[in-house]
Amino acid sequence: MVSDNPTLERLENQIGWYDKKSVQNQRLYKSIKLAEIIAAACIPLAAGIGVTSFVTGGLGVLVTVLEGLQHLNQYHNNWTTYRSTCEDLKHEKYLWLAKAGPYKPTEDADGLLAERVESLISREHATWISARAKSEKEGTQAK
Repeated sequence: MVSDNPTLERLENQIGWYDKKSVQNQRLYKSIKLAEIIAAACIPLAAGIGVTSFVTGGLGVLVTVLEGLQHLNQYHNNWTTYRSTCEDLKHEKYLWLAKAGPYKPTEDADGLLAERVESLISREHATWISARAKSEKEGTQAK
């Protein structure tokens, strides 16, 4: 969408980015969890039917690696955070378009929209950085 309103153009761009990243992280999270569940369920089955300990142990290793990958990359947290930010941005867009809520009593609705959009994006970035730092700290403490 090409617009002569840079604030609306940025808003549309950010809604698209957060929507796309939310969907990607949801798919990765669910795929990893499904593989983890299947591998974990196969461990007692493999042991029960007498499959070599190499296969049984390999399944256990796979479960551990998949869980570590999920923990390291925070797909679930990213999915929910990106979806929330996307929906917040959509909410701002529709309030602005309707000249409702905080946009009703102001003469500079575009300026207010720009401030509120940037605030939402900044808040999400700060949350992301905080979650990464926490994840790295937990990984360091485990060593």
